[in-house]
Formats: sequence, structure tokens, C-alpha cells
Amino acid sequence: MNEMNGMKASRPPMGWNSWDSFGTTVTEDEVLANARIMKDSLLEAGWDTVVVDIAWYDPTARAGGYNAGAPLILDDYGRQLPDPARFPSATGGQGFALLAQKIHEMGLQFGIHMMRGIPKLAVERNLPIMGTPWHARDVADMQHVCAWNPDNYGLNQSHPGAQAWYDAQVDQFAAWGVDFLKVDDMQAPFYSDEITAYHRAIEKAEKAHGHSIVLSLSPGTGVSTVHVEYLRGVAQMWRISDDFWDNWAEIQSQFVRLARWAPLQRAGHWADADMLPLGHLNVNAEGEENRQSRLSLDEQRTLLTLWAMGRSPLMVGGDLPSSDASLLSLLQNPALREVTAGSTGNCEIYREPVYGQWGVVSTIRGEAIVWKAEAAEWADGTRSAHPRGVYVAMFWLGEKPEDFSIALQSATGLERREQRWKLTDLWEDGPVTRIEGEGADRVLRATLPAHGVAWCVLDPIDE
Repeated sequence: MNEMNGMKASRPPMGWNSWDSFGTTVTEDEVLANARIMKDSLLEAGWDTVVVDIAWYDPTARAGGYNAGAPLILDDYGRQLPDPARFPSATGGQGFALLAQKIHEMGLQFGIHMMRGIPKLAVERNLPIMGTPWHARDVADMQHVCAWNPDNYGLNQSHPGAQAWYDAQVDQFAAWGVDFLKVDDMQAPFYSDEITAYHRAIEKAEKAHGHSIVLSLSPGTGVSTVHVEYLRGVAQMWRISDDFWDNWAEIQSQFVRLARWAPLQRAGHWADADMLPLGHLNVNAEGEENRQSRLSLDEQRTLLTLWAMGRSPLMVGGDLPSSDASLLSLLQNPALREVTAGSTGNCEIYREPVYGQWGVVSTIRGEAIVWKAEAAEWADGTRSAHPRGVYVAMFWLGEKPEDFSIALQSATGLERREQRWKLTDLWEDGPVTRIEGEGADRVLRATLPAHGVAWCVLDPIDE
């Protein structure tokens, strides 16, 4: 179990989430199969969190959507319990305790998804709120309901029973051994009273049970940076986009969002660009294509590099046992953890269209984007493999390969324009980056594939 020692989420969390592969239908066996792959093949590279996404309490769950009026499995106080048909270890009211134990024994963290509010079924039955004289109907807010999921009513946070409801719910999660809570329908609209109430419930449960719980907020549609100070005070992760899937147009839109949020990243508090739609997706397809990720290998490298340089949490969504073998090779890249955990000053430093002819706008071939970051000591004191390094990622958004260069001093700074550097590429079999020229006139150059990236680290060579 995750004991309470040190900062929560000192580095961006890295793990697996069941949503992209199993939607609402994931089973205990499928969770454990993915956990075993993570333990055996990915844990050393930093991937250590397993999350069961939405509707684990719905016995009628189906991959293609949500069920209004579903016979959710609730305890006597209206709190959700896992469906024992899909999660046999939950039989007899044991909840996720045994599954969490199995995950912990693998050296991993265990997380679950939860919706804002109180189940409509609990309100219909007017179940008591644990430890209080109040009942579900006393605290339900029937106006502020989720626009896309029919399970819950909101909570009237002006009533003391609303906080008591969250306290009792989260206390049960903590008793099961849950380390990570992804709480949905919190930010679009932005329900600050609900977020604060959930934060308080987590603090109370942590003190009662002696282990920490990371709070991740969803979705991220239209979330403004004006909320950053508030979010740092209540959560460890918050989404900055709507659900993200495997198409190039959505990757392009995330460049803009991460450029906005990357300078605001702080240890323990991370803007989240959403799950990585890599590997085998929509395994239990119902109206969706059962497929390996549509992204090309170059697009997958671009996605992972952008998330790392932007210090976003990394949560892969594909079913690991049935994904193409190339996925594990990508995820095992030690640079992913190294840069997300141990870098600073992460930012976009260049973004320009590239023209077919000088000044002729109608012949734009694509857009070139460059990010940089400085190596830094991790929050846990771990030293970087490149303690004085400069990480540089050169992205090409065009449809055909492009030879691209940028002044070396643009990445390293004017004060180091004469410094000699050792260059190491960070993607095996990826584009080769090279330094060309002399002194202050040197450039970083690479031939970039369509939708591709050249990712490298520059280590200073002492004279």
C-alpha cells in the first residue's frame, strides 16, 4: 500500500487506464493481465499505476455507452460496490480490497474512476448517509447533473450532509487500498465547491487510513490557466482537454494546450493532456472499431515526446497483452520518465510555418515546432542521467519529410553559444540529430519524417 511519506505525485504519474481498451466493461482478469505486463516489462521504466475506469459498479455495463436507470450495485449507504460478476474478488461486499492487494503485491499502485455526485438510485431509495442523521434526498442537487452520464445527481454543497457523503465514499475507497482517484464531471462546468469537497474527503481518509491518495480531475474541456493556483491546492492532476483519441488532428491541438500549460507545471501538481491512445483499442467494441492504434510509429513517438516535454502524466490506454510488440519498446524508453520526472524550464521555443516558396502563403508545406528543457534533479533526489543536459525536441507537422534546422544557441542559450556538446538521440531508430557548423553559427539539424520528431539531449563537454 502507498504509505504517506513525501510529496504526492512528485513526478507526473505513469500507468495504464482501462478506458481506451475496455470502456465500461473491464473485468478483474483483464486488469490483472495488464498489471502483470506492467510489472514484468514496464515497471523499471517508471510505469507503476493501474486504473479501473468508469462503471465498475454497473452490472449491465456495455462498451457502447451508459445505461439510464441501471441497477447499480450499492451498499446500505448508497456507496458504489464493484460488480462481482466482473470482479469476483469483490464478492461478499469486499469491494476492491483483494484486487488492490494483488496490484500492490506486484509493486504497483491501484486506482479507480468515480463520477461527481451521488447515485440517483441511492436518492430513489433515500438511503442514509453513513454516520449522519441525513439521507440521500436531503443532499441531492437534481439540477446540476452530468450532461453525458446518467448515473448520478449532483450534491448540494450548502448542506453538511453533502460533505459527509463524500467523506464516507472516499473512506471506503481508502479502506480498500485505493491509491489513485480519477474523479469525473468536475471541470466542465468547473465545479469548484465539489472539487474542494472531494479534496477534503481525501485528506480525512488519508489521516484515517495512513496512506496517500492522488486526485485526478476530469474532463478538461475549456479549462483555463486562471484556475492553476486553485487546482494546485486541491489536486495532483487535472485534465486540460476533452477525451483524446488516436488521430493526427487531435495531436496537433494538444501542441497548443501543452505550450500554454507546460510553464505552469510544478512537482506534485500536473496539467494532464489525457490518456495515450496507443496499442490495442476498443477491445470490446460496440459501434466502435476494434483496432490497433491508428497512429503511425512516427506519430506515436511525437505523441510520447510531446507529453514528456510538456511533463504531462503518461497513462497508456491500449490493452497491453494484445497490443503490437512495438508498443512495449516505445514505453520502455527511459527518457520518458527521465524527462517527465527530472526537467525544468520546459517550453515551446519555436513555431513557424514552412513555405514552399519564400513568402507565398498558399504553399505552406507544414509547421515546425521546437521544445526545450533543462535537466534537473528529481523531487525524490534521484540524479538525472544527464545532470547538466539540455533536452531538445524538433517536431515536424507536415505531410512529407522535411530537412529542418534551428540555431543551436536558440536551445542552449546565448551564454553557452561557444560551449561544446555531446549529442545523444533519445529514440532508438528515430531520426538522427546532428550538430553542424562552428562556434556560434552551429545548428541542430535533422531530416524529419511526416508528423515526426527528432528528440535529443545535449550534454556539455568540459574543456
